[in-house]
Amino acid sequence: MRAPEASRSNALHAGAWWLWALGLAAAASRTTNPLLLALLVVVAGYVVAARRTDAPWARAFGVFLVLGAFVVLLRVLFAVVLGSPVGGTRLLFALPEVPLPDWLAGVRLGGRVMAEGVVFAAYDGMRLATLLICLGAANSLADPARLLKSLPGALYEMGVAVVVAMTFAPRLVADLLRMRSARRLRGREDRGVLPALRVARPVLEGALERSVALAASMDARGYGRTADVAPAVRHATNTLVLGGLVGVCVGAYGLMAASGGGFGAPLLGIGLLAAVGGLWLGGRRSPRTRYRPDRFGARAWLVAGSGAAVASALAVASAAVPGALEPAVVPLTAPEFPVWPAAAMLLGLLPAFVAPRPPGAARPAPHAAEDTGTDAGPATGPAVGPDAGPDAGTATGPDVGPDAEPGTDPSAGRGAGPDAARPVRPDARRDAGAAP
Repeated sequence: MRAPEASRSNALHAGAWWLWALGLAAAASRTTNPLLLALLVVVAGYVVAARRTDAPWARAFGVFLVLGAFVVLLRVLFAVVLGSPVGGTRLLFALPEVPLPDWLAGVRLGGRVMAEGVVFAAYDGMRLATLLICLGAANSLADPARLLKSLPGALYEMGVAVVVAMTFAPRLVADLLRMRSARRLRGREDRGVLPALRVARPVLEGALERSVALAASMDARGYGRTADVAPAVRHATNTLVLGGLVGVCVGAYGLMAASGGGFGAPLLGIGLLAAVGGLWLGGRRSPRTRYRPDRFGARAWLVAGSGAAVASALAVASAAVPGALEPAVVPLTAPEFPVWPAAAMLLGLLPAFVAPRPPGAARPAPHAAEDTGTDAGPATGPAVGPDAGPDAGTATGPDVGPDAEPGTDPSAGRGAGPDAARPVRPDARRDAGAAP
């Protein structure tokens, strides 16, 4: 199934991108193997490079990569300064230890830094960084406005707040790049701390102006209006949504805990049903309608299913080969590369082949000569008036009027298209100042 070029009618559902990214993030939460985590980052990056558009939010993936690297460094720094719960035998170096009071027992500041603790912190930081990068991939691929249209009516107000929050960072990055480009074009320094501080003010001013414009447009469109519903329906909605969310949280904890396998799945299912019922009832309070709603078509199911397949494969692998997904650091050994979990992660590349391709660059407009059927050479008609040169009639054909030079070749205009051989009207000569 070859992917078509994306258009308004066949654009992929925004929720499919988020389901795909959440599946990759769930897979990343199952492992601390740096090889598998790096493979997940490569999969997410390849799909983003293949299917992102030129929209402002599509440029945020690089920021999430930098944020992930910062998270890894910060986690390692905390392990070096504050210590690690993992012991070890390989001493890297020793820092001066600061004595702490008794009520901070169990916390140290400085001291001996072991290689095993640093490696454990790096693995843990890479897992968190991969989670952020997977969510950044969804933020770069999914249109926030289209995602807002797909939310249930009960979550519309909350969805607007979330979408505005998600678009703030990408648009801030776009403004920052634009201001840096402007400084570079003016011959000013655009790198370093001082130029960044000088750019921060106009960037924040632009963000504030957009916020005010958004608030005004929402107020003009009647945002926040609700329909009148019975108090019993409203109370039932609140109870179902709150109880469903509590059930989902407890069920998810039971599935992750070692001793909660018996009650985790039933509570999770009951909580989901209650939450869906509450959202359906809450949607009756929202009188808004959807214009041309997005369809969750076959390609969207394939994209979402690829993320779910990766998450399911890693869940199975964590029970089948736990040592490969959670490499030991005491004693310190090189991590293994499990083949079949890595092959299952490659299923996450499916959106790069089935999702609609972003529209390509606009083709250059054809030359004016191609529109008129002309060949090479001037085809603008004779130069009229007293300033016309001796070669003025060489591309106008035989019917050039009495003002043509006597040596004009009638065949000179044969390749000038159908309009070039038409006689010049007398009124055109008078308008141009030619003598009759």
